[in-house]
Amino acid sequence: MTTLVFGHISPDTDSTGSPLIWAWYLSEIKGTPARAVLLGEPNTEAAFMLKYWDLTKPEIIADVTAADTCVIVDTNNPAELPPSINEANVVGIIDHHLLVGGIKTKSPIDITIRPLACTATILHDLMGDALARAPRNIKGAMLSCILSDTLQFRSPTTTAHDRAVAEKLAVELGISIPELAAALFAAKSDVSAFTDAELLRMDSKEYNVAGKDLRISVLETTAPKVVLDRKDSLMAAMVDVAAEDGADQVLLFVVDILNEEATLLVPNDLVKQMAEASFGVKVTGNTVVLPGVMSRKKQIIPALKL
Repeated sequence: MTTLVFGHISPDTDSTGSPLIWAWYLSEIKGTPARAVLLGEPNTEAAFMLKYWDLTKPEIIADVTAADTCVIVDTNNPAELPPSINEANVVGIIDHHLLVGGIKTKSPIDITIRPLACTATILHDLMGDALARAPRNIKGAMLSCILSDTLQFRSPTTTAHDRAVAEKLAVELGISIPELAAALFAAKSDVSAFTDAELLRMDSKEYNVAGKDLRISVLETTAPKVVLDRKDSLMAAMVDVAAEDGADQVLLFVVDILNEEATLLVPNDLVKQMAEASFGVKVTGNTVVLPGVMSRKKQIIPALKL
């Protein structure tokens, strides 16, 4: 029996790289046959990481069955997992997000959830000395995941440990962190091939705030103007995306990585009220700039209210 290792739907760099890292560890170190799979096409940054480190893109799956044994990484939210996740044999969860609940397992399992910026940092710690046996591309994926999730240490979720692990890996690999991060962010910022609906779903999570079901989307970019030039069509697309996804509203935060701020699109009075109540700003148009806001997990979700 081969264990499937996967992250969340709409895979970003961490949810693409961490399954590959952990599947290698289970197979090569623990003697448990495992393979990484994805729950959708990787985003442009994750696709760049795969090519840069010469990693094969994992198979994309739509669901799991009762016959599947699984390890979940980079999420513990059933809404971000295969529809039949509670029928599968989940044997482990490794994550760095808040505990959502709702996953039912067939027996006691190993769960590791730590307040670090990146799942790959947790994998580094769990692997211990065995990481020395990992091939270059596995270590490279680990470094890329950390640089992505920390926004090259700019994100407020970054811990001293995330940074130390990344710097150690970069030295081992002979890699310049600024150069690799710049290449990752350039790939992340290339959104020209995506429709408005795809952009709104690319990096999004579902949350309920004050009785409103929200799809909270974040686009991290070094070229915010490219996205903001599409604001009118993006706001128009929010109506259909919300209806199709069973949400009351889509919120889109365009995070400017270099200037360390976010711009929230404000298509209607509901979002205006939420922006003003949550962030203490005065909204006068269809966008509002939120200085210093970089993290959905640490700065956006905890602040949202009506």
